[in-house]
Amino acid sequence: MKASTLRHILNLWPPFLFTGIHVGRITPDYRNAEVEMRMRLWNRNYHNTHFGGSLFAMTDPFWALLAIHRLGNDYYVWDKAGDIEFIKPGRGVVRASFQLEDSEVEAMRAATANGDKHFQWFANDIIDTGGDIVARVRKQIYVRKKPERRDRPA
Repeated sequence: MKASTLRHILNLWPPFLFTGIHVGRITPDYRNAEVEMRMRLWNRNYHNTHFGGSLFAMTDPFWALLAIHRLGNDYYVWDKAGDIEFIKPGRGVVRASFQLEDSEVEAMRAATANGDKHFQWFANDIIDTGGDIVARVRKQIYVRKKPERRDRPA
């Protein structure tokens, strides 16, 4: 699927559409993604700041999506775990960027060549318009080469 098509689908996906989450960019090579969330009446908490669940949701699928498209159809890729550390209250527009390096993709390929499971952690920050960190998010993905695509010992 073209990255631009996926971006449009995600922007119309109800969990993003109804929380004000907007995917601004996914590069054609699936190396980078950028997402933002504007403050809306329905994504505010009691303190009139961004709801923590919405902050986490804005980062949720991207590491797995980038890995799926970078690794290709020979691999299973699933979200395994995640955590979020709230640093300061989020107000206004908040943003997150994701960059999947070539070295990380090659490490996942090497670790799974014989069919082994591999668990990869990624981290990124959610920042506000002033450049301050609102939250730190960590996501772990599961990667495994599909049985019919695994290297066979000689």
